[in-house]
Amino acid sequence: MNTVPLNDDVVDAPNLDPHDSADSVGPAGPAGPAGPSEELLALAHDHGVDTWFWGGDGAQISVSRSTLLAVLAALGVAAETADDVAAARREFALAPWRRLLPPVVVVQDSSIQNGTAAGVPVHARQGASVDVWLICEDGSRRDLLQVDEWWDTQTIDGVTVSRRIFEIPGDLGLGWHVLHAESEGAEGAEGRGGSGATDGDAASRREASAFLVVTPSHLDNPPALDGQRAWGLMAQLYSVRSTRSWGIGDFADLADLAAIGGAQYGAGFVLVNPLHAAAPAPPVEPSPYLPTSRRFFHPIYLRVEDVPEYAYLPADARTRIDDLAERMHAANADPDRLDRDATYSAKLEALALIHDVPRRAARQQQFAAFRARGGDALADFALWCALTEKFAPDAPEWDVQPSGPRSAFALGQKDELADRIEFHSWLQWLCDEQLESAQRSALKAGMPLGIVHDLPVGVQARGADAWTLHGVLAAGVTVGAPPDMFNNQGQNWSQPPWHPSRLAETGYAAYRDMLRSVLRHAGGIRVDHVLGLFRLWWIPAGASPTQGTYVHYDHEALIGILALEAQRAGAIVVGEDLGVFEPWVRDYLVERGIFGTSILWFERYNGVPLAPEHYRQQCLTSVNTHDLPPTTGYLAGDHITLRESLGILARPVTEERAIDAAEQQSVLALARERGLLPGAATDAAPSVQQTVEALYALTALTPSTLLGVALVDAVGERRTQNQPGTVDEYPNWRVPLAGPDGRPVLVDDLPTSERFAALVRAIGGIR
Repeated sequence: MNTVPLNDDVVDAPNLDPHDSADSVGPAGPAGPAGPSEELLALAHDHGVDTWFWGGDGAQISVSRSTLLAVLAALGVAAETADDVAAARREFALAPWRRLLPPVVVVQDSSIQNGTAAGVPVHARQGASVDVWLICEDGSRRDLLQVDEWWDTQTIDGVTVSRRIFEIPGDLGLGWHVLHAESEGAEGAEGRGGSGATDGDAASRREASAFLVVTPSHLDNPPALDGQRAWGLMAQLYSVRSTRSWGIGDFADLADLAAIGGAQYGAGFVLVNPLHAAAPAPPVEPSPYLPTSRRFFHPIYLRVEDVPEYAYLPADARTRIDDLAERMHAANADPDRLDRDATYSAKLEALALIHDVPRRAARQQQFAAFRARGGDALADFALWCALTEKFAPDAPEWDVQPSGPRSAFALGQKDELADRIEFHSWLQWLCDEQLESAQRSALKAGMPLGIVHDLPVGVQARGADAWTLHGVLAAGVTVGAPPDMFNNQGQNWSQPPWHPSRLAETGYAAYRDMLRSVLRHAGGIRVDHVLGLFRLWWIPAGASPTQGTYVHYDHEALIGILALEAQRAGAIVVGEDLGVFEPWVRDYLVERGIFGTSILWFERYNGVPLAPEHYRQQCLTSVNTHDLPPTTGYLAGDHITLRESLGILARPVTEERAIDAAEQQSVLALARERGLLPGAATDAAPSVQQTVEALYALTALTPSTLLGVALVDAVGERRTQNQPGTVDEYPNWRVPLAGPDGRPVLVDDLPTSERFAALVRAIGGIR
């Protein structure tokens, strides 16, 4: 799975990433003689489904009828026959009129303050009285005034319905408020209120409720960062081990990395890979970008010895855990491969022994409070973990409908699995505690931001979120990327997408709760492929990535809620917006205070490297990304050598190397022009390390508020961490951190690393 940028269509795009340009596509197949009718195309447009896209050669490619039918079916829209299409179009037009309130209203604070907000549309029987009020987050009540009535009515089941507009109070604060509405009588087809709506007696009063979410027009920088520049480390935590690790980097290693980076080197943040939950027991998916849940965390990162109850273990249990630790400590010396399954097995055995230790009263109360705060979401996740331990992934019980945590299958197992449900809830509590400790260490070390978490595009198709949140995920499709010149087969990531309208029906609660979980102990969040909050490439089940199409989302709502939750957490948001895109998308993100991402190799305009002073200010700028080799390897052309060995080059290798060499030389020429490298005419050629430092010094000349320093570059690692477009053909996400000599580099080595210090000095980063 490629987890770097997918790309959107563009007329003018200086930031094309040639390694991941998803809209540079090959043919998706012509519509053919049985192509979509005009009415079907219009229906697709109604539901935000694109009917064409730009090919890599600049040609407009039509989406096939079969793809449109499959994607519409995943959205719950039947369109097989002309009658189906006509009925679906009528229902789409009438749907808002059937509701007393919309499912959710998301507005910007500035629009209600200056009176430009559209207001709340309410649909009720013409002539009927309507009352609308708010219950604000603080519990207070605000009555809304009707400011307009639209006289373009609709007749539904013989009842004439009119639309009224109610004004949103201009002094309403940020947050999640609840709209309520009551009206006389009922439309004939009513029964669909707002989010969480209720309907009164059909002959008397209608009632409905829905969230009104007021979001910040612009996400403000945290006070500690405001007006300041910060640089930070970018690390794949699982690869960053210490002498006390169990073969995999953990939360304690993260705390130490932050403490060293902040106090000794002046770093302002540590950006880590997604730390989300995988399977509850081995085998586990190696890619952190394909989690089972984006709301919960992976216990593989727990430091066993930091669990307080470890100190009170009985002698025999302590001996067993010490034996496990000694065996796993030896794995820290392996420079070649990480063995997640061995680490996770050992940790789960150790944690089970610690779990048996009675907790003192205060600790038990804290655990109970954590479970209460986690509510149904935590209980459902823990239930899925327990069921997954008991039933094989292909067990028939998983496919009995209805599915999910409220199904008869799940409810019938809860009592029997109560102990395991409690155990998996306890593991999440430990993750929460150790993440809190890591963030506290980062802030105490002087970091203005601390830990910045990474949010992947989606989750596994048969994982925890797919099971517990199936009501707001689309079935029968997965997300991916269309083919491009570097991957002419496209990509299928096997992840179910959010269902746009069903997510809105729930008031975006699952999306909000996911963000709150990630931001709970964080100074920021990096959103992988932030362009996916605007549209995603949907692929029908059984189809190839070439047979997909884009489906659009309400980006005003998704970006607004993201900004709201980040502002409340005092965090920044970095959107991974690499690739080809329509210029307005980046402009919109800037307006909302969302940082962009710039990679030195890909920042070009008309084929020429962008001058550093022309980089964006509201941006995280770095030399490379985790989907490229470390800079040492990139300079050596390792990305081409690897892709050639895997047979995934789109051009002859000689041509590929010539193009790459020209692109590299143009960037190095810019570094020489700025006096960061000796001139081409000099006798003494710079060393590879000097070149790496010069490239980072070049990023320091930009106005970007955030600079990223890849830990692999700071220690001289050369090997690629992930090769997009592969799974097991290359050991993706299983390469431990090592130096140029191939020997492991541990967290313990970083305080005395001259290479590390020299690279930080190159960007002016040491205090």
